[in-house]
Amino acid sequence: MLGLWMLRLGSPTMLPAFWLLLFMVTSIRLSETMGREEKSKLRNQVVEMFDHAYQNYMDHAYPADELMPLTCRGRVRGLEPSRGDIDDALGKFSLTLIDTLDTLALLNKTVEFEEAVRRVVADVRLDNDIVVSVFETNIRVLGGLLGGHSMAVMQKENGRMLWYQDELLHMAKDLGLRLLPAFNTTSGLPYPRVNLRYGVRGPETRTGTETDTCTACAGTIILEFAALSRFTGDPTFEAHARRALDFLWEKRQRNSNLVGTTINIHSGEWVRRDSGVGAGIDSYYEYLMKAYILLGDDEFLQRFNTHYASIMKYISQPPLLLDVHIHKPLLPARTWMDSLLAFFPGLQVLKGDIRPAIETHEMLYQVTKKHNFLPEAFTTDFRVHWAQHPLRPEFAESTYFLYKATKDPYYLEAGRTILENLNRYARVPCGFAAMKDVRTGSHEDRMDSFFLAEMFKYLFLLFAEEEDLPFNVEDYVFTTEAHLLPLSLSTASNSQAPPVIDYMPVEELDDSNFEWTCPNTRLLFPDPAFPRNLREPIRSAVDKSCPRPALNRDPGTVRPPLRAQDFMANNPEHLELLRRMGVSLIHLKDGRVQLVQHATQAVSAVAAEDGMRFMQEMMELSSQQQKEQLPPRAVQIVSQPFFGRVVLTAGPAQFGVDLSKSISGVRGFVTVAEPYNGCSELSNGEIVAGRIALLQRGQCMFAEKARHIQKAGAIGGIVIDDNEGSSSDTAPLFQMAGDGRNTDDVTLPLLFLFHKEGNILLEALKEYREVEVLLSDKARSREAIFKGKALPGALLDGSTDGTEEEDCSTEEKDHSSPEPLDQSQVTTQEQAAEEQETVQSAEGLSSYVSMDVGEDPAVDEDSSSRSVDSLMADWQEDLEAFKQMEKDEL
Repeated sequence: MLGLWMLRLGSPTMLPAFWLLLFMVTSIRLSETMGREEKSKLRNQVVEMFDHAYQNYMDHAYPADELMPLTCRGRVRGLEPSRGDIDDALGKFSLTLIDTLDTLALLNKTVEFEEAVRRVVADVRLDNDIVVSVFETNIRVLGGLLGGHSMAVMQKENGRMLWYQDELLHMAKDLGLRLLPAFNTTSGLPYPRVNLRYGVRGPETRTGTETDTCTACAGTIILEFAALSRFTGDPTFEAHARRALDFLWEKRQRNSNLVGTTINIHSGEWVRRDSGVGAGIDSYYEYLMKAYILLGDDEFLQRFNTHYASIMKYISQPPLLLDVHIHKPLLPARTWMDSLLAFFPGLQVLKGDIRPAIETHEMLYQVTKKHNFLPEAFTTDFRVHWAQHPLRPEFAESTYFLYKATKDPYYLEAGRTILENLNRYARVPCGFAAMKDVRTGSHEDRMDSFFLAEMFKYLFLLFAEEEDLPFNVEDYVFTTEAHLLPLSLSTASNSQAPPVIDYMPVEELDDSNFEWTCPNTRLLFPDPAFPRNLREPIRSAVDKSCPRPALNRDPGTVRPPLRAQDFMANNPEHLELLRRMGVSLIHLKDGRVQLVQHATQAVSAVAAEDGMRFMQEMMELSSQQQKEQLPPRAVQIVSQPFFGRVVLTAGPAQFGVDLSKSISGVRGFVTVAEPYNGCSELSNGEIVAGRIALLQRGQCMFAEKARHIQKAGAIGGIVIDDNEGSSSDTAPLFQMAGDGRNTDDVTLPLLFLFHKEGNILLEALKEYREVEVLLSDKARSREAIFKGKALPGALLDGSTDGTEEEDCSTEEKDHSSPEPLDQSQVTTQEQAAEEQETVQSAEGLSSYVSMDVGEDPAVDEDSSSRSVDSLMADWQEDLEAFKQMEKDEL
């Protein structure tokens, strides 16, 4: 890639290029260079890993856009639960295959490449009625088609693929035309999304309503659009991309020369004024530099150098890169960094600024070695901020560029670390799975297309010798998705006059903003150990700020840290472990328990880190259980004088009988267990046998209560909240969780009632002695309840007068019209990075569903004298209410 500079440096307007040549041939060796045999072994390992990922995509996912490696199937948008903006990259155009085309060519897989091109040409359609991200579609699909076309042309020139007639280029132009409507704005900045079939027409096409876009989204277009214009001779695409870049440059903050993260595409006002080199801005800077390399336009280099000077003045705090406010650049905007900034050392190599590249890369490497992968975000003391890692390639990219610049074998070892961690932690039978949490090693059912497009390119190039490559990569520029565009495009003509577009006024070039040469590394690094001397303090700083966990977690112990799935709130040992981790319990008025962590209260830094991991696991466990939550259950009083008219909304359990799979539910008379809390063997077991036991919440786990009543012979259980005044009207209904052990031994149903609903049942039992209830997944009609049985006497007695019937007809029925379901999450997280405080609700680790059951149903003492018609009319109203309740539930 450094050869890209040589083309520009060799132009008549520049100084001689021998400085760069000196830079390239200088090799800084810290130890013995890795042998060719070892490099060959690692290169072959890269190819094997690529084959594993690619073949599983083709076998289990194609023609879907992406592979879901945990479930071994394709991800098709609309058929899988929405992931929000992430899914905007999916357009039902076999994304992964297109994104992988030039990777196949680079890895010498000529047969597979030709077959893939044939598949794309034959199978992929671009006129789908689907809304996609302009940014992602440009860099992945348009870039993939252009890179594939470049490789196909090269293959044809070498006597292969003689059938190829620019089919991929035709598809690229078709796609470019489908993206162009997004640029129809007064500013020239594109809408963030476009409908592939209908363009941008407003709400009817689900587009055109956005007002904001990220800087990178609008500023990462020029390479692909310019290449498309120069391949096809149509200047329209390049003109629109240039106009967007001109507008962003015009809107930079003039004092700091920085750009914000998000901008209004109509007014040009900055929506988010924080500025950095990571997510939201990253590839904007990259494309200014590479647009100069590819197109030879000096203006792009001037803009890049102006921005770069400000980055190094305000954002760069070696080895850190911290966001600042564009209007107050000396004021930090946040105390953490995101993993996308890992590309920046590679860009600094292209710039020729090697020292800060070495420093920042070393910091990233040490964070990687601590957590196996770069967390999606990490703090300034190198702890995890966001724990995900979707197999991003930016660190591998910078590792390759630094090795290319220095030939330092240290970077080969860094590449080896990347390989080993991918194989050890991310490899699964059907590919490679993204890391859901780098601390716990949990996976996400996701393998993004960029993993095949970028990761394996950079790793292969890192370990490959020149003779291993099918072509000279110095003749190409890498896009931000690592697609290969030939530098010969710099001399290609558009063959037409550029279309007239209202450009921003172009400022006169300022020669002081140009740096025409790379530094002479013999002067920069007179001592071959100099890079090592740069790295050592950074390595020490990372270890000091975030020490690697020792086998002995705390002095005098070898016990592993407490895991969320093992936690029991009634276990004194667990509570002591929480205390040591700085985690305390807070009992809420509604009976729930919150977990709060204060890192400063932990007994050690390692214990505090364990506490943060525990809290993160607790939140993920709760989130997972919310996704798996069951709908509310029903406790229906069916005995006289209620006959099914009183329905109490109940919460389910995550163990025991699943009432949704029971046609008839479980029906029986209720009895209060003794002891009422059910936390020990029942003393009235002979009475509970064959009945449904009533239990009080608290003092032990729900599963323990279930086991005790089951041992006594109960056919079911109802746990009643001990928090007086609680109600499903005001509190979210939750699922009762197990106790961390296997609960397959629990074979009866267990339901939960809040205090208000439970009190209705207890009062009924107090007044009528014998109360029969039906536990089921939903309220049943009276016809279903008494099917096959003689109707109770109260329903057969028709001796009532009209007055009584009239009184009944005017009875209020407000409670029969429930409010729509309100689903809320019991877990709350107060993210305050400065205080490192997290709040997590604990007992049950549950998700809630609340349902308004209205006023307490009144018991009509004279119901026995009412007519069947009157009772059936009431029943019909109730049935309609139940049906409405089910609709709301759905």
